Amino acid sequence: MKLHPLSVPYRAARTVGNLIVVLIFAFFGIPQFLDGALAVAVTGVLIILGLVAIVGWQYAYYRRFEYTLTDNTLDIDAGVLSRRSREIPYGRIQNVSIERTIVQRALGLAEVRVETAGGSQSEAHLQFVGKAEADRLQDELSERKQHSREQRAAETGTQASVAEAEARPADRRELLFEMTSRELVVLGIVSLDSRILPLVFFALTPFLSEIGELLGGSAGVAVLVLPAIVLAIYLATAVVSAAYAVTNYYGFRLYEIGDELRYERGLLQRFSGTIPLPKVQAVTITENVLARRFGYASLTAETAGFSPGQEGGSEAAIPIARRDRVVDLAESIEPVELPTFERPPKRARTRYVARYSIVLGILTAVSYGAVAAGWWGGQWWLVLLAAPFVPVAAHLKWRNLGYALTDDHVVTRNGFWSRTTKIVPYHRVQTVADTQTIFQRRRALATLHVDVAGSRSLVSDDSKALDVDREVAAELRETIASRLLDDLAERADRPEDRFRDAPIEPVEETAPSGGPSNESATGGSQPE
Repeated sequence: MKLHPLSVPYRAARTVGNLIVVLIFAFFGIPQFLDGALAVAVTGVLIILGLVAIVGWQYAYYRRFEYTLTDNTLDIDAGVLSRRSREIPYGRIQNVSIERTIVQRALGLAEVRVETAGGSQSEAHLQFVGKAEADRLQDELSERKQHSREQRAAETGTQASVAEAEARPADRRELLFEMTSRELVVLGIVSLDSRILPLVFFALTPFLSEIGELLGGSAGVAVLVLPAIVLAIYLATAVVSAAYAVTNYYGFRLYEIGDELRYERGLLQRFSGTIPLPKVQAVTITENVLARRFGYASLTAETAGFSPGQEGGSEAAIPIARRDRVVDLAESIEPVELPTFERPPKRARTRYVARYSIVLGILTAVSYGAVAAGWWGGQWWLVLLAAPFVPVAAHLKWRNLGYALTDDHVVTRNGFWSRTTKIVPYHRVQTVADTQTIFQRRRALATLHVDVAGSRSLVSDDSKALDVDREVAAELRETIASRLLDDLAERADRPEDRFRDAPIEPVEETAPSGGPSNESATGGSQPE
């Protein structure tokens, strides 16, 4: 099978767009070295030759790109100067996504990406096929993935479960969630993307002198102006974040098709992707402070593959909805009732008070130094107005921490401004480790990290119980290790689960700088 014929002019136009700087230089730069009609002729010839080369290359790419769905693999042959052939087993496919920009939608084109478990980028990239062909590929690959799993189950000596046998993508398509206009508005209100802050500060650079003059006036004026500036920065960030969130998740729908979830979203750029339920490593409920105030939350499912437009292998299952709806779907993906959490010991709060006090002291010293050096004419002590909020911030951080072990899952909770509740089944655990920084050792505290396939690192994106008692952390580590082995042994005795969970080799992680690390429970299940 071939790409769409319109992919040739479209890809050529995109290449020209990427080389626009070179074309501008050719148009305006060559006349600087040549005179009159010769310059015009040379410029025209070079531009025409460049366009012919671009179109010729894209046509050759189109002619030499072929893909085929065989009984067991997706085969792709591509390459202009050097030929490359790939065979992707259906059982290894993690996600089949479709992306369409406004221009692509107008032309009837779609971009298809195929990701496999553990990949850091797309394994197959089809630029571009027709919309109907993209939908067919997504459906066909979903069916063949499930058929591949059923075949593996049969090879172990048993048949797949009745539910799996009946839940073929072509036979059932159930709408689980559709974002309403009200929820879209709420998403715009509660969304605050910190990545937009640099853009807001850049937009304020022309007004830095005026802001400095206002803050350098009387103390009364400075006290009034500083909160106003902070509020303006927050509102600007909120507006841009809301616009991004609304356009990104407009028209969001979530379907259950067989043993996978499929989502559709996007206003300017339309996305469609899949979340294979048997390969979900963990689910995360996220509630920022505004969403909690209104009773809303979001849900993401973490898989082991690369997900375009997402962070790492995380897929948004529900961008925003009432918290009870989010919890219901989370429990349908991972059957667990949210437990009562154990908080860290109260002495952990003193650590947060000390940390925030140190930060406040550094900011005060910087402010005083800027005034003393004449770099800023404002009041250096304005920073100290935040001092009464230090113990409040420490208490709120402590209050929103927690962990719990259920019969089949480890559940952790972290964060005040954006609180995340992460649910990890024991059989998905890859590494469990407890670490201590030099500051934690002084208070006999430790942090327990539970790593799953798809987490970007041991210390940043994993499920963690922060600042628990050192001895409790060691007990939790051993308990999770024991339950992992028991769960894997139990699932090995259930053939319908055996083909879902293939063990991997033990993983060794290095401890973060500043503290030791104890590890166990490596070699949990890895999706294919």
